[in-house]
Amino acid sequence: MSADPKYQAALALHRFGLGPKSGTVPGSIAAVASDPRGALLAELEKPGIGQIVDASLMSAPKAAMAAFNFREARQAAEIAQKMADQAKAETMGNAMEAKPMEAEKPAPPMTAAQPKPATPPKPEPPTIQQQIVRGEARARFVAARTAEIGFVERLVWFWSNHFCVSSFVVPYTAGGYEREAIRPHVLGRFADMLVASASHPAMLQYLDNARSVGPKSVAGLIVKVGLNENYARELLELHTLGVRTGYTQDDIISLAKVLTGWTILPAATNPEHGVEFVFNPRIHEPGPQTVLGKTYAEVGMNQGRAVLADLARHPSTAVHVGRKLARHFVADDPPESLVARLARRFHDSDGDLKEVAKALVEAPETWEAPPSKLKRPNEWLTATGRAMQLQGTVVQGMRARLRMGEALWGVAQPQGFSDMRAAWVDTLAQRLDIAELIAAQMEATVDAQELVEATLGPLASADTRRAVRRADSRQQAIAIALMAPEFHRR
Repeated sequence: MSADPKYQAALALHRFGLGPKSGTVPGSIAAVASDPRGALLAELEKPGIGQIVDASLMSAPKAAMAAFNFREARQAAEIAQKMADQAKAETMGNAMEAKPMEAEKPAPPMTAAQPKPATPPKPEPPTIQQQIVRGEARARFVAARTAEIGFVERLVWFWSNHFCVSSFVVPYTAGGYEREAIRPHVLGRFADMLVASASHPAMLQYLDNARSVGPKSVAGLIVKVGLNENYARELLELHTLGVRTGYTQDDIISLAKVLTGWTILPAATNPEHGVEFVFNPRIHEPGPQTVLGKTYAEVGMNQGRAVLADLARHPSTAVHVGRKLARHFVADDPPESLVARLARRFHDSDGDLKEVAKALVEAPETWEAPPSKLKRPNEWLTATGRAMQLQGTVVQGMRARLRMGEALWGVAQPQGFSDMRAAWVDTLAQRLDIAELIAAQMEATVDAQELVEATLGPLASADTRRAVRRADSRQQAIAIALMAPEFHRR
Protein backbone atom coordinates (compact mmCIF):
# COMPACT_ATOMS: atom_id res chain seq x y z
CA MET A 1 0.00 0.00 0.00
CA SER A 2 1.03 3.60 -0.58
CA ALA A 3 3.14 5.34 2.07
CA ASP A 4 1.61 8.71 1.10
CA PRO A 5 0.29 10.28 4.36
CA LYS A 6 -2.88 11.49 2.62
CA TYR A 7 -3.53 7.98 1.30
CA GLN A 8 -3.04 6.54 4.79
CA ALA A 9 -5.35 9.22 6.22
CA ALA A 10 -8.11 8.49 3.70
CA LEU A 11 -7.72 4.76 4.30
CA ALA A 12 -7.93 5.28 8.08
CA LEU A 13 -11.11 7.31 7.84
CA HIS A 14 -12.85 4.77 5.62
CA ARG A 15 -11.48 1.56 7.14
CA PHE A 16 -11.72 2.48 10.81
CA GLY A 17 -14.04 5.46 10.85
CA LEU A 18 -17.33 6.56 9.38
CA GLY A 19 -15.89 8.37 6.36
CA PRO A 20 -14.26 11.79 5.99
CA LYS A 21 -16.07 15.01 6.69
CA SER A 22 -15.98 17.73 4.07
CA GLY A 23 -13.68 20.70 4.63
CA THR A 24 -10.57 21.06 6.76
CA VAL A 25 -12.27 20.01 9.99
CA PRO A 26 -11.66 17.29 12.59
CA GLY A 27 -12.42 14.07 10.81
CA SER A 28 -11.29 15.24 7.40
CA ILE A 29 -8.39 13.79 5.40
CA ALA A 30 -6.30 16.92 5.87
CA ALA A 31 -6.85 16.96 9.62
CA VAL A 32 -5.47 13.46 10.24
CA ALA A 33 -2.87 13.26 7.45
CA SER A 34 0.05 14.11 9.75
CA ASP A 35 -0.51 11.01 11.90
CA PRO A 36 -3.43 8.74 10.94
CA ARG A 37 -2.58 6.03 13.47
CA GLY A 38 -2.11 8.59 16.21
CA ALA A 39 -5.49 10.18 15.45
CA LEU A 40 -7.22 6.81 15.79
CA LEU A 41 -5.43 5.96 19.01
CA ALA A 42 -6.17 9.41 20.44
CA GLU A 43 -9.90 8.91 19.89
CA LEU A 44 -9.76 5.84 22.14
CA GLU A 45 -8.55 8.02 25.02
CA LYS A 46 -11.21 10.73 24.89
CA PRO A 47 -13.37 10.84 28.05
CA GLY A 48 -16.92 9.66 27.48
CA ILE A 49 -16.21 8.59 23.91
CA GLY A 50 -18.86 6.29 22.50
CA GLN A 51 -21.51 7.15 25.09
CA ILE A 52 -24.91 8.70 24.46
CA VAL A 53 -26.20 10.98 27.20
CA ASP A 54 -29.76 12.05 26.38
CA ALA A 55 -32.27 12.74 29.13
CA SER A 56 -35.15 12.36 26.65
CA LEU A 57 -34.40 8.67 26.15
CA MET A 58 -35.99 6.15 28.48
CA SER A 59 -34.23 3.12 29.85
CA ALA A 60 -35.05 -0.07 27.99
CA PRO A 61 -37.39 -1.39 30.73
CA LYS A 62 -39.19 1.96 30.97
CA ALA A 63 -39.58 2.07 27.20
CA ALA A 64 -40.97 -1.46 27.15
CA MET A 65 -43.42 -0.59 29.92
CA ALA A 66 -44.53 2.58 28.14
CA ALA A 67 -45.17 0.60 24.95
CA PHE A 68 -46.96 -2.11 26.94
CA ASN A 69 -49.21 0.40 28.72
CA PHE A 70 -50.03 2.15 25.44
CA ARG A 71 -50.92 -1.15 23.79
CA GLU A 72 -53.06 -2.25 26.72
CA ALA A 73 -54.87 1.10 26.92
CA ARG A 74 -55.59 1.08 23.19
CA GLN A 75 -56.92 -2.47 23.36
CA ALA A 76 -59.12 -1.59 26.33
CA ALA A 77 -60.45 1.50 24.50
CA GLU A 78 -61.33 -0.61 21.45
CA ILE A 79 -63.19 -3.10 23.62
CA ALA A 80 -65.04 -0.29 25.42
CA GLN A 81 -66.00 1.28 22.08
CA LYS A 82 -67.37 -2.03 20.80
CA MET A 83 -69.41 -2.41 23.98
CA ALA A 84 -70.76 1.15 23.61
CA ASP A 85 -71.62 0.57 19.93
CA GLN A 86 -73.38 -2.66 20.80
CA ALA A 87 -75.36 -1.00 23.60
CA LYS A 88 -76.35 1.87 21.29
CA ALA A 89 -77.49 -0.54 18.60
CA GLU A 90 -79.61 -2.44 21.13
CA THR A 91 -81.18 0.81 22.43
CA MET A 92 -82.02 1.98 18.91
CA GLY A 93 -83.51 -1.42 18.10
CA ASN A 94 -85.75 -1.30 21.15
CA ALA A 95 -86.85 2.26 20.30
CA MET A 96 -87.77 1.28 16.74
CA GLU A 97 -89.91 -1.58 18.01
CA ALA A 98 -91.78 0.68 20.44
CA LYS A 99 -92.36 3.61 18.00
CA PRO A 100 -95.68 3.56 16.02
CA MET A 101 -95.46 3.44 12.22
CA GLU A 102 -95.69 6.87 10.50
CA ALA A 103 -96.55 7.72 6.94
CA GLU A 104 -93.47 8.07 4.80
CA LYS A 105 -92.70 11.71 4.08
CA PRO A 106 -91.84 12.79 0.53
CA ALA A 107 -88.18 13.31 -0.14
CA PRO A 108 -86.98 16.94 -0.41
CA PRO A 109 -86.31 18.26 -3.94
CA MET A 110 -82.82 17.65 -5.34
CA THR A 111 -80.47 20.62 -5.32
CA ALA A 112 -77.01 21.00 -6.72
CA ALA A 113 -74.50 20.16 -4.02
CA GLN A 114 -71.91 22.80 -3.39
CA PRO A 115 -68.48 21.18 -3.23
CA LYS A 116 -66.64 21.89 -0.01
CA PRO A 117 -63.01 22.92 -0.25
CA ALA A 118 -60.81 19.92 0.44
CA THR A 119 -58.72 20.21 3.57
CA PRO A 120 -55.80 17.85 3.88
CA PRO A 121 -56.03 15.68 6.97
CA LYS A 122 -53.73 16.64 9.79
CA PRO A 123 -50.95 14.14 10.31
CA GLU A 124 -51.47 12.12 13.44
CA PRO A 125 -48.91 12.76 16.17
CA PRO A 126 -46.48 9.87 16.70
CA THR A 127 -47.54 7.29 19.24
CA ILE A 128 -45.41 6.63 22.30
CA GLN A 129 -44.15 3.52 20.53
CA GLN A 130 -43.02 5.55 17.51
CA GLN A 131 -41.47 8.17 19.80
CA ILE A 132 -39.38 5.49 21.51
CA VAL A 133 -38.07 3.98 18.29
CA ARG A 134 -37.44 7.29 16.54
CA GLY A 135 -35.78 8.78 19.62
CA GLU A 136 -33.28 5.92 19.77
CA ALA A 137 -32.66 6.14 16.03
CA ARG A 138 -32.14 9.90 16.19
CA ALA A 139 -29.60 9.54 19.01
CA ARG A 140 -27.65 6.95 17.04
CA PHE A 141 -27.70 9.01 13.84
CA VAL A 142 -26.50 12.12 15.67
CA ALA A 143 -23.68 10.19 17.36
CA ALA A 144 -22.49 8.97 13.96
CA ARG A 145 -22.84 12.31 12.20
CA THR A 146 -21.04 14.32 14.87
CA ALA A 147 -18.19 11.89 15.63
CA GLU A 148 -14.82 13.29 14.55
CA ILE A 149 -13.43 10.06 13.09
CA GLY A 150 -16.01 7.53 14.22
CA PHE A 151 -13.63 4.72 15.17
CA VAL A 152 -15.26 4.16 18.55
CA GLU A 153 -18.70 4.46 16.99
CA ARG A 154 -17.72 1.73 14.54
CA LEU A 155 -16.61 -0.39 17.50
CA VAL A 156 -20.01 0.18 19.10
CA TRP A 157 -21.69 -1.02 15.92
CA PHE A 158 -19.39 -4.03 15.74
CA TRP A 159 -20.09 -5.17 19.29
CA SER A 160 -23.79 -4.38 19.01
CA ASN A 161 -23.88 -6.68 15.99
CA HIS A 162 -21.79 -9.33 17.77
CA PHE A 163 -24.16 -9.40 20.76
CA CYS A 164 -27.14 -8.58 18.58
CA VAL A 165 -30.82 -8.37 19.41
CA SER A 166 -33.45 -7.79 16.73
CA SER A 167 -35.74 -4.78 16.54
CA PHE A 168 -38.16 -7.08 14.71
CA VAL A 169 -38.55 -9.00 17.98
CA VAL A 170 -37.80 -6.40 20.68
CA PRO A 171 -38.55 -3.09 18.91
CA TYR A 172 -38.80 -0.91 22.02
CA THR A 173 -35.68 -2.14 23.83
CA ALA A 174 -33.18 -2.67 20.98
CA GLY A 175 -31.90 0.91 21.07
CA GLY A 176 -31.76 0.99 24.85
CA TYR A 177 -29.89 -2.31 24.81
CA GLU A 178 -27.11 -0.81 22.70
CA ARG A 179 -26.89 2.25 24.97
CA GLU A 180 -26.96 0.24 28.21
CA ALA A 181 -25.20 -3.06 27.49
CA ILE A 182 -22.74 -2.19 24.70
CA ARG A 183 -21.66 1.46 24.87
CA PRO A 184 -20.59 1.50 28.55
CA HIS A 185 -18.22 -1.43 27.93
CA VAL A 186 -17.06 -0.76 24.35
CA LEU A 187 -13.57 0.15 25.61
CA GLY A 188 -13.84 -1.89 28.79
CA ARG A 189 -13.62 -5.61 29.49
CA PHE A 190 -15.24 -8.22 27.27
CA ALA A 191 -16.36 -10.15 30.37
CA ASP A 192 -18.32 -7.13 31.63
CA MET A 193 -20.01 -6.62 28.26
CA LEU A 194 -20.88 -10.33 28.19
CA VAL A 195 -22.60 -10.13 31.59
CA ALA A 196 -24.34 -6.86 30.66
CA SER A 197 -25.69 -8.48 27.50
CA ALA A 198 -26.72 -11.71 29.24
CA SER A 199 -28.67 -9.83 31.92
CA HIS A 200 -30.32 -7.22 29.71
CA PRO A 201 -34.09 -7.51 29.19
CA ALA A 202 -33.73 -7.21 25.40
CA MET A 203 -31.40 -10.22 25.17
CA LEU A 204 -33.40 -12.20 27.72
CA GLN A 205 -36.53 -11.72 25.60
CA TYR A 206 -34.89 -12.01 22.18
CA LEU A 207 -33.28 -15.40 22.81
CA ASP A 208 -35.99 -16.64 25.18
CA ASN A 209 -33.93 -17.02 28.34
CA ALA A 210 -36.59 -15.07 30.24
CA ARG A 211 -38.93 -18.04 29.63
CA SER A 212 -36.41 -20.76 30.51
CA VAL A 213 -37.29 -22.73 33.65
CA GLY A 214 -35.17 -25.34 35.37
CA PRO A 215 -36.95 -28.73 35.13
CA LYS A 216 -36.19 -29.51 38.81
CA SER A 217 -36.70 -25.98 40.10
CA VAL A 218 -39.65 -25.16 42.35
CA ALA A 219 -41.62 -23.66 39.46
CA GLY A 220 -40.52 -26.39 37.04
CA LEU A 221 -41.77 -29.20 39.29
CA ILE A 222 -45.08 -27.49 40.04
CA VAL A 223 -46.00 -25.96 36.68
CA LYS A 224 -44.20 -28.52 34.49
CA VAL A 225 -42.66 -25.89 32.19
CA GLY A 226 -39.32 -26.56 30.59
CA LEU A 227 -35.82 -25.49 29.73
CA ASN A 228 -35.09 -23.22 26.75
CA GLU A 229 -31.67 -23.76 25.16
CA ASN A 230 -31.71 -20.92 22.61
CA TYR A 231 -29.57 -18.43 24.48
CA ALA A 232 -27.10 -21.00 25.81
CA ARG A 233 -26.48 -22.27 22.27
CA GLU A 234 -25.92 -18.79 20.79
CA LEU A 235 -23.81 -17.78 23.78
CA LEU A 236 -21.33 -20.55 22.99
CA GLU A 237 -21.54 -20.51 19.20
CA LEU A 238 -21.79 -16.78 18.50
CA HIS A 239 -20.86 -14.70 21.53
CA THR A 240 -17.85 -16.55 22.97
CA LEU A 241 -16.19 -19.74 21.71
CA GLY A 242 -17.36 -19.85 18.10
CA VAL A 243 -18.51 -22.82 16.04
CA ARG A 244 -16.74 -26.18 16.12
CA THR A 245 -14.68 -25.40 19.19
CA GLY A 246 -15.30 -28.55 21.18
CA TYR A 247 -18.47 -27.90 23.15
CA THR A 248 -21.23 -30.52 23.06
CA GLN A 249 -24.99 -30.65 23.33
CA ASP A 250 -24.53 -31.61 26.98
CA ASP A 251 -22.59 -28.38 27.51
CA ILE A 252 -25.45 -26.40 25.96
CA ILE A 253 -27.99 -28.08 28.23
CA SER A 254 -25.85 -27.54 31.33
CA LEU A 255 -25.25 -23.90 30.46
CA ALA A 256 -28.97 -23.40 29.88
CA LYS A 257 -29.63 -24.80 33.36
CA VAL A 258 -26.98 -22.51 34.85
CA LEU A 259 -28.74 -19.50 33.34
CA THR A 260 -32.25 -20.38 34.48
CA GLY A 261 -33.50 -17.73 36.85
CA TRP A 262 -32.00 -14.92 34.73
CA THR A 263 -35.32 -13.40 33.75
CA ILE A 264 -37.44 -10.24 33.85
CA LEU A 265 -40.31 -9.01 35.99
CA PRO A 266 -43.63 -9.35 34.13
CA ALA A 267 -45.07 -6.11 32.81
CA ALA A 268 -48.70 -6.87 33.65
CA THR A 269 -48.14 -7.21 37.41
CA ASN A 270 -45.23 -4.80 37.97
CA PRO A 271 -46.22 -1.27 36.93
CA GLU A 272 -43.10 0.27 38.52
CA HIS A 273 -40.42 -2.31 37.69
CA GLY A 274 -41.88 -4.40 34.88
CA VAL A 275 -39.43 -5.74 32.27
CA GLU A 276 -36.47 -5.11 34.58
CA PHE A 277 -33.90 -7.88 35.07
CA VAL A 278 -34.31 -10.10 38.10
CA PHE A 279 -32.76 -13.34 39.29
CA ASN A 280 -35.64 -15.60 40.27
CA PRO A 281 -34.48 -18.56 42.40
CA ARG A 282 -37.88 -20.27 41.97
CA ILE A 283 -37.07 -21.08 38.34
CA HIS A 284 -33.33 -21.67 38.74
CA GLU A 285 -32.20 -25.28 38.29
CA PRO A 286 -30.72 -26.48 41.60
CA GLY A 287 -27.44 -28.32 42.01
CA PRO A 288 -23.98 -28.19 40.42
CA GLN A 289 -23.55 -28.09 36.64
CA THR A 290 -20.64 -29.15 34.44
CA VAL A 291 -19.76 -26.95 31.46
CA LEU A 292 -16.72 -27.68 29.25
CA GLY A 293 -15.41 -30.18 31.77
CA LYS A 294 -15.55 -27.85 34.78
CA THR A 295 -18.11 -28.26 37.54
CA TYR A 296 -19.72 -25.14 38.97
CA ALA A 297 -21.29 -25.22 42.43
CA GLU A 298 -24.85 -24.09 43.03
CA VAL A 299 -24.50 -20.49 44.22
CA GLY A 300 -27.56 -18.89 42.63
CA MET A 301 -26.86 -16.15 40.13
CA ASN A 302 -23.13 -16.34 40.82
CA GLN A 303 -23.06 -19.77 39.22
CA GLY A 304 -23.89 -18.10 35.92
CA ARG A 305 -21.42 -15.29 36.51
CA ALA A 306 -18.64 -17.83 37.11
CA VAL A 307 -19.38 -19.66 33.84
CA LEU A 308 -19.52 -16.40 31.86
CA ALA A 309 -16.19 -15.29 33.34
CA ASP A 310 -14.54 -18.52 32.23
CA LEU A 311 -16.08 -18.32 28.76
CA ALA A 312 -14.76 -14.77 28.40
CA ARG A 313 -11.23 -15.98 29.19
CA HIS A 314 -11.34 -19.12 27.05
CA PRO A 315 -8.63 -19.26 24.32
CA SER A 316 -11.27 -20.05 21.69
CA THR A 317 -13.10 -16.84 22.58
CA ALA A 318 -9.92 -14.84 22.00
CA VAL A 319 -9.49 -16.37 18.54
CA HIS A 320 -13.17 -15.99 17.67
CA VAL A 321 -13.19 -12.31 18.64
CA GLY A 322 -9.86 -11.64 16.89
CA ARG A 323 -11.08 -13.20 13.66
CA LYS A 324 -14.36 -11.30 13.69
CA LEU A 325 -12.63 -7.97 14.29
CA ALA A 326 -10.09 -8.63 11.54
CA ARG A 327 -12.84 -9.66 9.14
CA HIS A 328 -14.95 -6.62 9.94
CA PHE A 329 -12.23 -4.00 9.61
CA VAL A 330 -9.69 -5.46 7.19
CA ALA A 331 -10.70 -8.28 4.84
CA ASP A 332 -13.28 -10.99 4.28
CA ASP A 333 -10.42 -13.47 4.54
CA PRO A 334 -8.09 -11.72 7.00
CA PRO A 335 -4.42 -12.61 7.41
CA GLU A 336 -3.94 -15.32 10.03
CA SER A 337 -1.06 -13.31 11.48
CA LEU A 338 -3.49 -10.46 12.24
CA VAL A 339 -6.02 -12.83 13.81
CA ALA A 340 -3.27 -14.30 16.01
CA ARG A 341 -2.05 -10.82 16.98
CA LEU A 342 -5.52 -9.70 18.09
CA ALA A 343 -6.23 -12.98 19.89
CA ARG A 344 -2.95 -12.70 21.77
CA ARG A 345 -3.67 -9.11 22.89
CA PHE A 346 -7.20 -10.17 23.94
CA HIS A 347 -5.78 -13.04 26.01
CA ASP A 348 -2.85 -11.13 27.51
CA SER A 349 -5.01 -8.15 28.52
CA ASP A 350 -7.78 -10.31 30.02
CA GLY A 351 -10.21 -9.15 27.36
CA ASP A 352 -9.45 -5.43 27.56
CA LEU A 353 -11.27 -4.17 24.47
CA LYS A 354 -9.38 -0.86 24.34
CA GLU A 355 -6.12 -2.80 24.17
CA VAL A 356 -7.52 -5.01 21.42
CA ALA A 357 -8.60 -1.90 19.47
CA LYS A 358 -5.09 -0.48 19.85
CA ALA A 359 -3.61 -3.73 18.57
CA LEU A 360 -5.85 -3.50 15.53
CA VAL A 361 -4.63 0.03 14.73
CA GLU A 362 -0.96 -0.79 15.41
CA ALA A 363 -0.88 -3.99 13.34
CA PRO A 364 1.01 -3.61 10.03
CA GLU A 365 -1.38 -6.09 8.36
CA THR A 366 -4.22 -3.64 8.95
CA TRP A 367 -2.58 -1.02 6.75
CA GLU A 368 -1.10 -3.34 4.13
CA ALA A 369 -4.41 -4.88 3.04
CA PRO A 370 -6.02 -3.14 0.03
CA PRO A 371 -9.43 -1.50 0.58
CA SER A 372 -11.53 -4.42 -0.61
CA LYS A 373 -14.19 -4.60 2.12
CA LEU A 374 -17.66 -3.62 0.90
CA LYS A 375 -19.30 -1.20 3.28
CA ARG A 376 -22.59 -2.29 4.67
CA PRO A 377 -25.55 -0.03 3.69
CA ASN A 378 -25.60 1.77 7.03
CA GLU A 379 -21.88 2.55 6.75
CA TRP A 380 -22.25 3.85 3.20
CA LEU A 381 -25.26 6.02 4.02
CA THR A 382 -23.56 7.39 7.12
CA ALA A 383 -20.43 8.24 5.12
CA THR A 384 -22.63 10.00 2.55
CA GLY A 385 -24.31 12.11 5.20
CA ARG A 386 -20.99 13.11 6.77
CA ALA A 387 -19.47 14.02 3.40
CA MET A 388 -22.28 16.39 2.40
CA GLN A 389 -23.79 17.39 5.73
CA LEU A 390 -26.93 15.69 4.51
CA GLN A 391 -30.06 16.73 6.38
CA GLY A 392 -32.98 14.33 6.46
CA THR A 393 -35.62 13.14 8.87
CA VAL A 394 -35.18 10.19 11.18
CA VAL A 395 -37.98 8.37 9.39
CA GLN A 396 -36.24 8.86 6.03
CA GLY A 397 -33.00 7.51 7.45
CA MET A 398 -34.72 4.45 8.89
CA ARG A 399 -36.62 3.76 5.68
CA ALA A 400 -33.48 4.08 3.55
CA ARG A 401 -31.68 1.50 5.69
CA LEU A 402 -34.65 -0.84 5.56
CA ARG A 403 -34.82 -0.46 1.78
CA MET A 404 -31.15 -1.43 1.46
CA GLY A 405 -31.55 -4.50 3.65
CA GLU A 406 -30.01 -3.24 6.89
CA ALA A 407 -32.90 -2.06 9.03
CA LEU A 408 -31.75 -0.34 12.21
CA TRP A 409 -31.04 -3.16 14.69
CA GLY A 410 -33.20 -5.27 12.37
CA VAL A 411 -31.17 -8.46 12.13
CA ALA A 412 -32.94 -11.54 10.82
CA GLN A 413 -30.77 -14.09 12.62
CA PRO A 414 -28.91 -14.18 15.97
CA GLN A 415 -25.54 -14.14 14.14
CA GLY A 416 -26.19 -10.51 13.19
CA PHE A 417 -25.56 -8.80 9.86
CA SER A 418 -22.93 -10.43 7.70
CA ASP A 419 -19.55 -8.77 7.19
CA MET A 420 -18.92 -10.65 3.94
CA ARG A 421 -19.00 -8.86 0.59
CA ALA A 422 -21.28 -11.48 -0.99
CA ALA A 423 -24.07 -10.64 1.43
CA TRP A 424 -24.31 -7.01 0.27
CA VAL A 425 -23.50 -6.94 -3.45
CA ASP A 426 -27.18 -7.24 -4.33
CA THR A 427 -27.95 -4.02 -2.44
CA LEU A 428 -26.03 -1.83 -4.90
CA ALA A 429 -29.12 -1.27 -7.04
CA GLN A 430 -31.00 0.11 -4.03
CA ARG A 431 -27.99 2.25 -3.16
CA LEU A 432 -28.05 3.74 -6.66
CA ASP A 433 -31.72 4.71 -6.24
CA ILE A 434 -30.93 6.45 -2.96
CA ALA A 435 -27.78 8.09 -4.39
CA GLU A 436 -29.88 9.62 -7.16
CA LEU A 437 -32.43 10.94 -4.66
CA ILE A 438 -29.64 12.49 -2.58
CA ALA A 439 -28.00 13.96 -5.68
CA ALA A 440 -31.26 15.63 -6.69
CA GLN A 441 -31.54 17.16 -3.22
CA MET A 442 -27.94 18.37 -3.03
CA GLU A 443 -27.10 19.39 -6.63
CA ALA A 444 -27.43 23.10 -5.93
CA THR A 445 -24.93 23.11 -3.06
CA VAL A 446 -22.45 20.30 -3.77
CA ASP A 447 -19.70 20.21 -6.39
CA ALA A 448 -19.04 16.58 -7.29
CA GLN A 449 -15.34 17.00 -8.04
CA GLU A 450 -14.80 18.72 -4.70
CA LEU A 451 -16.80 15.91 -3.08
CA VAL A 452 -14.48 13.30 -4.57
CA GLU A 453 -11.41 15.18 -3.40
CA ALA A 454 -12.76 15.66 0.13
CA THR A 455 -14.05 12.14 0.68
CA LEU A 456 -11.67 9.98 -1.36
CA GLY A 457 -8.64 12.09 -2.16
CA PRO A 458 -5.81 9.76 -3.21
CA LEU A 459 -8.12 6.73 -3.03
CA ALA A 460 -10.02 7.98 -6.10
CA SER A 461 -9.00 6.28 -9.33
CA ALA A 462 -8.48 8.06 -12.62
CA ASP A 463 -11.61 6.33 -13.96
CA THR A 464 -13.73 7.71 -11.12
CA ARG A 465 -12.41 11.23 -11.56
CA ARG A 466 -12.98 11.05 -15.33
CA ALA A 467 -16.55 9.75 -14.93
CA VAL A 468 -17.45 12.55 -12.52
CA ARG A 469 -15.85 15.20 -14.74
CA ARG A 470 -17.71 14.02 -17.85
CA ALA A 471 -21.14 13.72 -16.23
CA ASP A 472 -24.01 15.37 -18.11
CA SER A 473 -25.26 17.28 -15.07
CA ARG A 474 -24.35 18.22 -11.52
CA GLN A 475 -26.94 15.77 -10.27
CA GLN A 476 -25.49 12.92 -12.30
CA ALA A 477 -21.96 13.81 -11.22
CA ILE A 478 -22.91 13.61 -7.53
CA ALA A 479 -24.63 10.27 -8.03
CA ILE A 480 -21.53 8.93 -9.82
CA ALA A 481 -19.31 10.11 -6.97
CA LEU A 482 -21.51 8.42 -4.37
CA MET A 483 -21.54 5.19 -6.37
CA ALA A 484 -17.80 5.19 -7.04
CA PRO A 485 -16.30 1.79 -6.12
CA GLU A 486 -13.79 3.49 -3.83
CA PHE A 487 -16.59 5.16 -1.85
CA HIS A 488 -18.15 1.77 -1.14
CA ARG A 489 -14.92 0.13 0.00
CA ARG A 490 -12.93 0.29 3.19
